[in-house]
Amino acid sequence: MSTDTSARVAAVLPVLHAHAGEIDEHATFPTAGLDALARQGLLGLLVPAEHGGLGGDLTDLVAVAADLAAGCMSTALVWAMHCQQTDSLVRFATPWLAGHVLPRIAAGEVYLASVTTEPGKGGHLLTGVAPLERTGDLLRLDRDAPVVTGGLHATGFLITMRASDEATANQLSLVYADRDQLDLTRATDWDTLGMRGTESVGLRISGAVPAHQVVGEPGGFRTVAVESMGPVGHLAWAACWLGTARGAFADLVSWLRSDRRSRSIDLSSDLVAERLARIRMDLELVSGYLHRVTGEITALRAAGESLSGTDTQIHLNTLKVTSAELTFRAVDRMVGLAGLTAGYRRDSPLALERRFRDLRSASLNYADDRLLTSTGALTVLDRAVRLA
Repeated sequence: MSTDTSARVAAVLPVLHAHAGEIDEHATFPTAGLDALARQGLLGLLVPAEHGGLGGDLTDLVAVAADLAAGCMSTALVWAMHCQQTDSLVRFATPWLAGHVLPRIAAGEVYLASVTTEPGKGGHLLTGVAPLERTGDLLRLDRDAPVVTGGLHATGFLITMRASDEATANQLSLVYADRDQLDLTRATDWDTLGMRGTESVGLRISGAVPAHQVVGEPGGFRTVAVESMGPVGHLAWAACWLGTARGAFADLVSWLRSDRRSRSIDLSSDLVAERLARIRMDLELVSGYLHRVTGEITALRAAGESLSGTDTQIHLNTLKVTSAELTFRAVDRMVGLAGLTAGYRRDSPLALERRFRDLRSASLNYADDRLLTSTGALTVLDRAVRLA
C-alpha cells in the first residue's frame, strides 16, 4: 500500500472507530464511514488513473480492507463489496459504460451494490430465475433479491439476470443500472446477530436499461464471476475477517499489558501463554494464506492468464473457508481468555462480543458447505495436487 493510500485510510479510521458501536446497536448503514471513504477517494481505489481513480490493485484492496475492518467490520464489508463490483466494471464494462460510470466512482458519486441473490436458487451464484425482456433498444428487468448489501443507499447496481426468456438457468447476464433507472421497493428488514451495519435488506427491483449496459458478453456472466467477482470477493472478505480479528487481538494484548487487566489473568501463567499463542497462530495462518493467494491471483492477471484453473479455484475456496473458520475461532478464544466481564459483556471497551457476532457470519456469507463440496469435486480433477 502506498504512503498516499495509507494516509487516506488513516484519515478514515477515526470515523469508523467512532461509529462502530452505534452502527451495531441500531443496525444502521455506515453512512458517515462511507462518506469519509468517498471524500478520501477510496471508493475509486481500483479505478484506473485514466478514469480519475487511485489505480490500486488487489494487494491494495486486501491491505485497505483489513485496516478498515479493524475499525468497523460492517463498513469494511460494504466498501469491499463495492470494490468487488468496481473490479467487474474495470475488467468487463463496454468502453461507453466504463467512461460513464468509472469517473463517477472515482469522484465518490457512485456507491455500487451487488444483486445476485434470488428466491428459488439456494444462493447459487451462477444460476438465475428472472429473465431480461427486450423491448426495442431497452432491456427490462423485474426481479426479487432477498439480500442486497447496502441496497437502499446504492447509486449504482450490478444485477444478474437470466439472459432472455429462452435462456437456461445458467445463461446469465450481468447488467449495470443507475439508481434512477430502477424502481426499488424494500421487501424485508435486516435485524441480525452480527454484520448489522451492512443493512442487507431484501428488495423488489424493476426497470429498464440500454443494451450497452450489459457487463461482459450477454449470457456470459460466468466469465465475469470466475475472473473477477468470485476471486475478488473471496480475497476481500478474507481480508475483512482477518482485519476484524487482528484488531480485536491488538486491543486484547494492549489490555493485557495495561493496569486495566483483570487480576485473575496471570501473564506468567503457561496456560495464558498457550492461549495467546494459539490465537496468534490462527491469525498468522490466515494472513499467510491470504497473501499467498493474493499473490497468485495478481500474478495470473499480470500474465494475462485465466483464473479458472482447478488449483486456483481450490485455493480461492480454501481461502474463504479457512479464513472464516480460523478468524472466528480466534475471537472465540479471545472472549474465553478475557473472561465474562471484559470478553463477553456488550459494554466492555474491548468490544470482543461485537467482533464475535460479526465473524459468526463469515461461514454463512456464501456457505462454507457449498464451497467445500465444490473443492472436493475439483480435487479429483487436480491429480498433480498443486498446493498453494
